[in-house]
Amino acid sequence: MHDANFAADPQAVYEQLREQGPAGPVELAPGVDATLVVGYETALRVLQNPSRFVRDSRHWRALNEGRIAPDSPAVPMLGYRPNCLFTDGATHLRLRKAVTDSLAKLNITRIRRDVEPIADYLIDQFSERGRADLLAEYAKLLPLLLFNKLFGCPAGIGDTLTASMSAIFDGKDPVRANAELDACLMQLIALKRREPADDVTSWLIQHPVGLTDEELKHQLVMLMGAGVEPERNLIGNALLQLLSGANGGRGAGMMVEEAVDHVLWHQTPIANYAAHYPVQDVDFGNGVVAEAGSPVLISFAGANSDPALSEARRSGRGAHLAWGAGSHACPAKDPAHVIAVTAIEKILNALPDLVLGIPEEELQWRPGPFHRALVSLPVAYSPTPATRVAAALQSRGVVPQQGAPSGHPQHTPQPSSEGGRRKGFWSSFLDIFRV
Repeated sequence: MHDANFAADPQAVYEQLREQGPAGPVELAPGVDATLVVGYETALRVLQNPSRFVRDSRHWRALNEGRIAPDSPAVPMLGYRPNCLFTDGATHLRLRKAVTDSLAKLNITRIRRDVEPIADYLIDQFSERGRADLLAEYAKLLPLLLFNKLFGCPAGIGDTLTASMSAIFDGKDPVRANAELDACLMQLIALKRREPADDVTSWLIQHPVGLTDEELKHQLVMLMGAGVEPERNLIGNALLQLLSGANGGRGAGMMVEEAVDHVLWHQTPIANYAAHYPVQDVDFGNGVVAEAGSPVLISFAGANSDPALSEARRSGRGAHLAWGAGSHACPAKDPAHVIAVTAIEKILNALPDLVLGIPEEELQWRPGPFHRALVSLPVAYSPTPATRVAAALQSRGVVPQQGAPSGHPQHTPQPSSEGGRRKGFWSSFLDIFRV
């Protein structure tokens, strides 16, 4: 599942596994074996049976016995962290309650209000060129900047957070990026303990379960990782669906919400994840046995394509597994849906003649066992003036900070006065909007 053939046609692998039964053996990375569940009903049974299938990857026998190298590319995604994804029982309930209660304070109106100026800002960076990569220049950056806003990041911390998260996802010097991410999140936590505000970080700190700083850091990392990568894939894949000549895209009258739902069913942004560890050997049938302490992953994409769900897929009714299920189901599916729909509506309204910049068959998918993600999304359109920020400022009655550009943002981060350090996208955004 880690080569280019899988990236090009993952459904072929799911169908091959399905011929064996509801689950089958796979290799996630060189030397990293797992069982992948592709049957819908079997996936539900695993997801909804935490006493038999635990999420704490400290049960991973092959890793514990040294049969998997600590620097294996599978370890960062599957290795234990003390957050909601990798805990069970009372610990999981305590951490998840803090997260779900804090996220529940976000509402659709606030999310749209926060997404729209960020979208305006990013579109203004490339709208005059007539060509862009909507993945690198829009779908990737928008969730990062939005999370800075939702977490209440000031300029310097937000720039570091954005740069380090980008480096982690792109595989660029991950050790240094992880260290910088840890440091900037601890700075953010210390700041919000001193000066709480109306943001997710402050709400987590104030929650009655009393999270420690270390627990807070790990929940924030989990929220960033679980939010940014899937969100950019959801936005990018849905934009491709709308621009595609196949499957009734925008030219055939497909609505944005329909495109997002189509992606959740058919191009699931996080395609294979939710690693579980059986507490005893499990026989999935047809000779497929998952040994105790071995990773059992859920193929959300494979389960969604189960022939048993053909009627649900056609009608648009029924429950896909893109958001997971059971006690570890995604706690932010409604905000994630609103973010994607708002971001897509903004770009389509701003650039109404948007088309793919290369033939669809030349688009490439990123290798990797966990995601369904494009390498890039080149587009072309009629150049338009970069005036969206100015219009947004005027309509909102927002006054730029003194010395900041009045609605025509710089196209590259500019040097700051702090020792010549260059500003990032978040600092540049804050220079324009008082947020």
